[in-house]
Amino acid sequence: MNIKSKEDFWVFYMNHHSKPSTRKWHFIGTLMSIIFFLCSIIFTWWFLFLVPLSAYGFSMYSHLFIEGSFPVTIGYPFWSLYCDFKLFWFMITGKMDREMKRLGKRPVLQLF
Repeated sequence: MNIKSKEDFWVFYMNHHSKPSTRKWHFIGTLMSIIFFLCSIIFTWWFLFLVPLSAYGFSMYSHLFIEGSFPVTIGYPFWSLYCDFKLFWFMITGKMDREMKRLGKRPVLQLF
């Protein structure tokens, strides 16, 4: 795959996060990692061990059992982290549906 920009990777990333449940699990993992990072600053540095465990744990679950794909973090760790936070920001600001439409993706009907 020939990725030349953040926007190219964003499109690639969103193709691997097409189901709303996958994005929700990523949101939870990112939120938990932010909370654990703040706890490591406020309370004790031991919480730093939970930062990657929560982020990767939730995303691995969503990819393997919901999306049916393998996480793109393995090949692109930094761009994937950037897109995780971008996804988180779009979801927290309510702009995810608009972004999915911009990318030409239709919402996927899911029960869970």
